[in-house]
Amino acid sequence: MSGVAEASAPGIPVLRVGELGEGKSKKFLLRCGDRDLECFVVNFRGHLRAYVNECRHVAMTLDWVENQFFTPDGDYLLCPTHGAFYDPDSGECVAGPPCGRSLFAVPLVERGGEIRALCPDDSGA
Repeated sequence: MSGVAEASAPGIPVLRVGELGEGKSKKFLLRCGDRDLECFVVNFRGHLRAYVNECRHVAMTLDWVENQFFTPDGDYLLCPTHGAFYDPDSGECVAGPPCGRSLFAVPLVERGGEIRALCPDDSGA
C-alpha cells in the first residue's frame, strides 16, 4: 500500500525531512517535460528552498565547487563566475549582475517524511 501512495505523490523525492543541516545544500535532477533541470535545495536558517542551478546573468551553474552554493559567511548564494549574490530566501539577486532578477524557484512539498520537488510550472497534480 505505501508503494502505491508514494507512486501517486507529486514530484520527485530529493531528501528526507531533517536530512539537510542548516547552511547545507544538495543538488538533484528534475525532469520537467522533455528537459532535465539541474536544481539544488538549501537549508537557510531552518527553511528549505530550491532553485534551478542556473545564474540569471549567463546560463552557468552556480556551484563552481561541487555542491557549494553559499558565500563563506553563509548569508547569500553566490555565482562565483559573475560575482552575483542571491538572497537564499527569495532567490533575488541583490548584488552583481543581474541585480533585481531572481533564480527560478523549484516548489517543494512534504509527503510522508519526504521532501519532494515539483517542476516550476507544476500544478501539483
